[in-house]
Amino acid sequence: EMAGMNGVELAKRVRERDETSVIIFVTGYSEYIAEGYDVQALNFLVKPIDRAKLFSVLDKAARLLSKNERSISLEQKGEVYLVPLREIRFIEVSGNYVSVHAKTTLTVKKTLAELEKLLDDRFVRTGRSFIVNLTYVRRITKTDVFLSTDESVPLSRGMYEAINRALIERM
Repeated sequence: EMAGMNGVELAKRVRERDETSVIIFVTGYSEYIAEGYDVQALNFLVKPIDRAKLFSVLDKAARLLSKNERSISLEQKGEVYLVPLREIRFIEVSGNYVSVHAKTTLTVKKTLAELEKLLDDRFVRTGRSFIVNLTYVRRITKTDVFLSTDESVPLSRGMYEAINRALIERM
């Protein structure tokens, strides 16, 4: 209970500014659990808190934060760019070039398979030409993956179940 807003509202404001923040709710009100999924909360701890559970959740948060710090290096037009994995929304291939969509879009001469080896488990192929960062996924249909950035990525037939399963496993 806070004056003017609740924890879920605060978490929504945080999430608007930062997609990678780790959010853990600690509360005595279990009726807000469903809303916690809207802001991709890592966990929802109901008081009284079990010490072992708390440290387990904090360990998981630390692992996620350390993953968020990994970067890949990409060379474009003679310049080398370090791109944090957490900033990459999706990757697409066109001919012999791959475009990495992050804060800026970098296009490099690589194969999708080469780039895929540099990524971690938050990245999933949506077909032959696209890889998406599950952190940004907001909605999935049979034909498209919609991101929190109002972008969409095509979803190949037969990939719907796999991406849904990967998304559920990340929760």
